[in-house]
Amino acid sequence: MSGISVRTGDVPCLILVGGLGTRLRSVIADVPKPMAPVAGKPFLEYLIRWVGRAGFQRVVLCAGYGAGRIKEYFGESDTFGVELSYSVEDEPLGTWGAIRLAGQQIKEAQFLVLNGDSWLQVDLGRLLEFHRQKKGVCTIAAVEVANSSRFGSVHLDVAGRVTKFSEKQREGSSLINGGVYVFSREIFGAIPPTTGSYSLEKEIFPMLIPRGIYAMRVTGYFVDIGVPEEYKRLLQNARGWMKALGLETASEG
Repeated sequence: MSGISVRTGDVPCLILVGGLGTRLRSVIADVPKPMAPVAGKPFLEYLIRWVGRAGFQRVVLCAGYGAGRIKEYFGESDTFGVELSYSVEDEPLGTWGAIRLAGQQIKEAQFLVLNGDSWLQVDLGRLLEFHRQKKGVCTIAAVEVANSSRFGSVHLDVAGRVTKFSEKQREGSSLINGGVYVFSREIFGAIPPTTGSYSLEKEIFPMLIPRGIYAMRVTGYFVDIGVPEEYKRLLQNARGWMKALGLETASEG
């Protein structure tokens, strides 16, 4: 399988599932956003199965809002072929706070992080190898989208090093953060201890530019269920999405 040669099984994967998902509540009330159903199964289940098929053996769910619902469905220990555990925040910590909290469970030199409400078709083994070659503190999987109005854009130099992050723009295509990252464990020493809620994308990434953030360009399928229109679009093409995932049905394990 692609990527196994770089020993993905030795790398833990964190999935960020603690967001409130307020924009999606008009469609799926009282359900954590990553639990939004697609073809009868939670969106999050597809993500877990996908990383398992890529060779990852350990997944930590960084939970907050709705953690009980997530635990009730997935349970703990061996789930869908991966060792599943949880890092639960008592109060909203933002994406960076959730990663820092889960970092207490991470001893490995590198770890993978996924947003729990989006998916990017990327060879995770290749992403790991890219990160190791560049020797930065973080690597982002970046994708070009035709309408980047919902996203900030990523600017790179010829070596793939991030030079700037731009805020959301009105229209047009641009290279965006695809919500899949590889971090070196030194990231925890590179950022001063924080309290309260901190955004990885808005506050932490810009601070890390001098330390070396790289982006690997990806041309694959990208889906973000953060808003009702995109979620509905995914439901209309659920079969095509599962094929892109390499999961023809959610029952594969």
